[in-house]
Amino acid sequence: MPAFATYDGTELAYHVRGEGEPLLCLPGGPMRASEYLGDLGGLTAGRRLILLDPRGTGDSATPADESTYRVDRQVADVEALRLHLGLERVDLLAHSASGNLAQLYAAAHPERPRRTVLVTPTAWAVDLPVTDGQRMAAARLRAGDPLYDTAITAYARVLADGGTDADWDLVAPLFYGRWDDAARAHWAANAHQQNERAADAYADPDAFDPPATRAALRRVTGEVLVLAGDLDGNPAPALAARLAALYPHGALDVQPGGGHYPWLDDPARFAGRVERFLATGT
Repeated sequence: MPAFATYDGTELAYHVRGEGEPLLCLPGGPMRASEYLGDLGGLTAGRRLILLDPRGTGDSATPADESTYRVDRQVADVEALRLHLGLERVDLLAHSASGNLAQLYAAAHPERPRRTVLVTPTAWAVDLPVTDGQRMAAARLRAGDPLYDTAITAYARVLADGGTDADWDLVAPLFYGRWDDAARAHWAANAHQQNERAADAYADPDAFDPPATRAALRRVTGEVLVLAGDLDGNPAPALAARLAALYPHGALDVQPGGGHYPWLDDPARFAGRVERFLATGT
């Protein structure tokens, strides 16, 4: 598996899948190994996916300085990967918590991203946090089915006091457009793919300067697609639209029936929409 030494000497691994123009893929979690992204609904048919394992996850090394798990300090990892690949400009795809990394990378290097896809992204970096009310409003879209009624009740406990491991397992169906065998297997793998110690450090408040980041994003010349699921509350489509509006060339797409992992919910729709954007910018 290919690897490179980043700015502080930490060896970072990445996985290559598919053929075609490269697409740098940043996993969420936060601090989850890239394995869970799979082939992103079949994007490998037309793209060469460069799936980065963040420092301390997957096949990447653990850094000597654990403060470098902070998301702002991982911006240099993305830039080191770009240089390693010899790319002048990059196409990026970031999922969930790594939406913050993509936002900070664009703010630091506004000329480098050509086209960026932010898939169900969080946006702490620009002070657009998801509220518990927004999460519950999305959850209640599923009310009336016993499976989801149980999940909604458990989600209220999770949001109130963190819940138990059993509560989290009950909540899991809310994160997917449909709770089938693929979704259950995907959820079960989560615990083995995330560095929880690193996740705790990732979103340190000192990592963010929202006014400066918002101002810097106005200088981004590339196109940005924010892809939300209409059943997802993290973020809900309305909040995702506010993120898209921060970019000069930002657009929102809402996937019908999509949850937090929309490439699992409707692979063909997801891959087709992302490929069209990467090819044409629309």
